[in-house]
Amino acid sequence: MSKLPDFEALAIFAKVVELRSFAAAATELVLSKATVSKAVSRLEQRLGARLFNRTSRRLALTDAGQKLAGHATRLLADGEAVENEALSQSSAPRGLVRLAVPMTFGVKAVAPLLPEFLAAYPEVSIDLHLSDATVDLIGEGFDAGLRIARLPDSSLIARRLCAMPRYTVAAPSYLKRYGRPTHPMHLAQHKCFGYAYLSTAGVWHYTNAAGEEASVRPAGQLRVNNGEALLPSVVAGLGIADLPHFIVGDAIASGEVEVILKGWKQPEGAVHLVTPPGGPRPARVEVLAEFLTKKFVKGKGRSG
Repeated sequence: MSKLPDFEALAIFAKVVELRSFAAAATELVLSKATVSKAVSRLEQRLGARLFNRTSRRLALTDAGQKLAGHATRLLADGEAVENEALSQSSAPRGLVRLAVPMTFGVKAVAPLLPEFLAAYPEVSIDLHLSDATVDLIGEGFDAGLRIARLPDSSLIARRLCAMPRYTVAAPSYLKRYGRPTHPMHLAQHKCFGYAYLSTAGVWHYTNAAGEEASVRPAGQLRVNNGEALLPSVVAGLGIADLPHFIVGDAIASGEVEVILKGWKQPEGAVHLVTPPGGPRPARVEVLAEFLTKKFVKGKGRSG
């Protein structure tokens, strides 16, 4: 005997009991009469008891059938209720969306958009998880995430929303005191700050318009797991950092920091919406994905 109950046979049995007819049950379930009869026979064989006394004119429950009928009917009703709830959530925007977003980007770029979304979809709730660490969407049960990087190959479904440029920056006071690097390899002699979740594991890679490449592993007094935490020390003139636009854009515009190595660029990342693979997404996830896509494709993601 299978370790799992024969739910299909129990549901078919309940429908036969409800309609008092194998033929009527077959019609309502869009099954052949033979399939319905085989399901009930399978259930009888599994339980070792006859469930119906059948004649050409009459269908009556046996004692065993009477005892089972109430349980099977409740099981069918519960199954239909669960399925209907799932269908309603998949066809209409309703329910909880778990969204994972990098910390600073989430606070600066995503959180300000949420009032508009929540007002437009009052039956959708959002559980916003903010962390710069790469979250296991599938293993931790997230519906979607935003990632700002050059994405490695994976089973996740990714949609590119917008480019996210990075800038190597230093404060004017730092450059006055220590000099201005003109080549990436000069960074090895400078005080540089590190970011724990850099996709290239502590190495800064650069290319220039001529196609030359340079890689350096800079070092300094400070390493963080959130890029925004570097900014005060950079502005204070204590070191050099490589940061995305949404963190450092305002400081560049105000002159608190300057872009250095202008002839060189690190490989540019992008903002991606990522979702687990498999099957159509529930409506609540789909409307949030479309909302974020519209906002960031239009706004290019350059918050800050």
